[in-house]
Amino acid sequence: MKLVLSVEPIRFPLTGIGRYTYELALRLQQSPEITDLQFFAGRRFLPELPTAANESGSGYGLKRAVQKNFLAVEAYRLLMPMLRKAALKGHGDFLYHSPNYYLPPFAGRSVATFHDLSPFTWAHCHAPQLVRYLQKELKTTLVRADALITDSEFTRQELASYFSWPVERIHTVPLASSPEFYPRPLEALRSVLARHGLEPGGYTLFVGTIEPRKNIETLLVAYSRLPLAVRTRWPLILTGYHGWRNDTIHEKLESARREGWAHYLGFVPSEDLPVLFAGARLFAFPSLYEGFGLPVLEAMSSGVPVVCSNSSSLPEVAGNAALMCAAMDVDELTRLIERGLTDQAWREIAVVNGMKHAQGFSWERCARETLRVYRKVIDGK
Repeated sequence: MKLVLSVEPIRFPLTGIGRYTYELALRLQQSPEITDLQFFAGRRFLPELPTAANESGSGYGLKRAVQKNFLAVEAYRLLMPMLRKAALKGHGDFLYHSPNYYLPPFAGRSVATFHDLSPFTWAHCHAPQLVRYLQKELKTTLVRADALITDSEFTRQELASYFSWPVERIHTVPLASSPEFYPRPLEALRSVLARHGLEPGGYTLFVGTIEPRKNIETLLVAYSRLPLAVRTRWPLILTGYHGWRNDTIHEKLESARREGWAHYLGFVPSEDLPVLFAGARLFAFPSLYEGFGLPVLEAMSSGVPVVCSNSSSLPEVAGNAALMCAAMDVDELTRLIERGLTDQAWREIAVVNGMKHAQGFSWERCARETLRVYRKVIDGK
């Protein structure tokens, strides 16, 4: 088969969608089923698979400024499809796959991956201009797509129900943690962690965009209720893209920092992230809504016990290997975090169960099941 793969998500900051795109592209490059693989980004074909920079570069600030301007966003929304259509002309015998929702006008068959429905179901957690753009574009994708892929069964059912889209044309293909997430000896951790002022096994970790949907305020309240000796011995460390609608979150983070039991590292380099995971005593992720929840799997692969919410797709990802509670249950979240930090017997079992559970997910499986979707679309099934 001949495939055009959009690799636009592989850019700074490398989010979960960017990582998914990169890992999938690596495996598709190795597939004998694909006779011609073309990488597409913006309005041009790329000579090779890109890698994400660790720094934003000169165009990033301009992009953020444009995103805040309604007229600029609308002009981009109307202009880019025409430019992409022109660039893709003559490739109608290819299958086009967008790993990030958007599908341009395309003469051939096409597939899009929907990671979640937050622009519709959690619109209040996004910038208004971005919501308007996403809602218009994603509805267009639903008209253009021959099939859709979701990361979880939860999102598959939600997508089918919300848009009355045929569920048989939506395919669940789980993500995976990447090979660099694995348990590491203490000596392999020290130098990287020292750059961030951390000690191996000396902190609880949260990784994710700093935004309301991640339920960070609840996490901070729950952590503040831990015994003082516990939260100062194992402070809460947060890292992730700065995000949006988070002024209150940052105010509470600063207050917790002054009290000595929490710290926000900002967006750390991608090569440091697996070390931050492996060095954590506990991973806490009480998100309100996730299309998958990749950080939970990355923590388990790193040999780190997990406490997370039981919302949306997280039970699918965590299985029986994590301590889970309702996202807004502050008292229970506090209790579970304290157990996760101090109950050594549970911790040892959680590490074994988590690593075993994570092994059931792989990027090879993701690529294999994605290829199966491609075949169904090409065969018209």
